[in-house]
Amino acid sequence: MDIQDRKELASAERRNFLKIASTAGFTTALVAGAAGTLWSTEAAAQSANEERDREAAAEHTMTLATAYVLGASRSYPIMQLDLKENIQNATNGKIYVKLAPGGQLGAGGALVQAVQGGTIQAAQHSLANFAPFASAVDLINMPYLCGSNQRFTNLVNSDFWSANVTPKIEENGFKPLFYVNIDPRVVAVRKGGAGAVITPSDLNGVKFRVPGSAMLQQYYRLVGANPTPVAWGETPSAIQQGVADALDPSVGALYVFGFKDILSHVTFTQAVPDSQVYSCNLEWFNTMPADVQEGIMWGSEMTAHQNLAKVPSARTHAMAELTKAGVQFHSLSEDQLAEWKAAGGYQRSEWDEFKVELAGSMDAFAKMEEAAGTQGKYYVHDA
Repeated sequence: MDIQDRKELASAERRNFLKIASTAGFTTALVAGAAGTLWSTEAAAQSANEERDREAAAEHTMTLATAYVLGASRSYPIMQLDLKENIQNATNGKIYVKLAPGGQLGAGGALVQAVQGGTIQAAQHSLANFAPFASAVDLINMPYLCGSNQRFTNLVNSDFWSANVTPKIEENGFKPLFYVNIDPRVVAVRKGGAGAVITPSDLNGVKFRVPGSAMLQQYYRLVGANPTPVAWGETPSAIQQGVADALDPSVGALYVFGFKDILSHVTFTQAVPDSQVYSCNLEWFNTMPADVQEGIMWGSEMTAHQNLAKVPSARTHAMAELTKAGVQFHSLSEDQLAEWKAAGGYQRSEWDEFKVELAGSMDAFAKMEEAAGTQGKYYVHDA
């Protein structure tokens, strides 16, 4: 059999696999997960049957939507396949998790609305998109409060967060499952833009793409940039065309969303985490039997452990791919980081209004600050 024959056979097997998948009630997750390893007709059929049997045996179905394709976890540890498997196992098969990845059911604020309204049972959201519906989580975006991976992990797993923030989230109809640690946001500059950004003065007047978060807009204004709100879907073209000259996702997001060929410099400023949360509809969760609720939360906790272990390898992969494209990376010294903190950090009086509004009082915010700085039971590698 020559190379062309093998290619044609592989193509036929793929088509057959997808045909089986579509008639067997397969989730997209397993279609993609089988790619490259289960392309034989027999293996595809066996996997389809196993998935169909799981769905038929389950007592409840949880539709779980994300904005990310399944392969994204290699450089952006969103963990959707792991969460599916862990919840199904932890509930002893009573829950069947039907994945809808890659924006099939929407993205951004649309997924938050879908979970809140009960259109779907669960989804992944960025905290920036989640904040308008559960405003207390916007405290995560307070510059240098929990910009490092460890401080973020400390905070969202603290007793303070459970007692003071989680109830406010639940008041808005959500049951948080677990918080996804991706990596800190970075300062990324387009080719032909401002050059390497090492100090806040390097951002003076730079058109900086920001999401809708008022907190992030204020932060970049404080450090000298010209905040330019651009919807995420329009950001690649905005950077290419010079509508904005810089942006701040994590390294993993820059790679996953195709920015590698249009960037020149990336700087780790560790101001704000690029973080996500999985939530489910609280009303739906409360209708589940107690053992199923316990299994959902245990499966979520197992996935959180896996996520923390995945962070450094995902970052390494994304950095390697961006480096191949000519992107230069810059890590800052403690003195250089101190300059950024002095220019825009949460200790400045400009943030007091946000602290009172979102935390409830300055005393409550002080307890939150303490929680972020207190090592908890989880360790995670920092950029």
